[in-house]
Amino acid sequence: MQHTSAPYEERLTAPRSWWFACLLVGVAMALTLLPFGTLPLLGGLVGGTAVAAVVTSSYGSVRIRVVGDSLVAGEARIPLSALGGAHVLDPEEARAWRSYKADPRAFMLLRAYVPTALRVEVVDPEDPTPYLYLSTREPERLAAALKAVRTA
Repeated sequence: MQHTSAPYEERLTAPRSWWFACLLVGVAMALTLLPFGTLPLLGGLVGGTAVAAVVTSSYGSVRIRVVGDSLVAGEARIPLSALGGAHVLDPEEARAWRSYKADPRAFMLLRAYVPTALRVEVVDPEDPTPYLYLSTREPERLAAALKAVRTA
């Protein structure tokens, strides 16, 4: 039986505290609608919580995958042949590369709640993007997957 899963796949899910914040948004909406009665209060609680949860879920559903000969980061699909070296960034380096060291031409899949990242050079002469900045909880594993697929 052949196993066809991706050599690397990660979902950059939102932290648990954000889900609690969704409930707080619902409570705030309920309190806003309190003067209009019980039914609007309940509607505000449910509606506000639901809308905040949908936004949080959407923001935290972005994935990074190495599939076949491509790196899929969010909506971008980049052929591995266009990529060069990968540099693991610890939390301090990641902060620097998403702020004062950042190049405005870079592709940034940034989630501030993920402290580590991987910076991958773009070597395609036709592409003006100098590098990819990818927030990832497992930068060493992603770098290893990229290297393994390129050398295979």
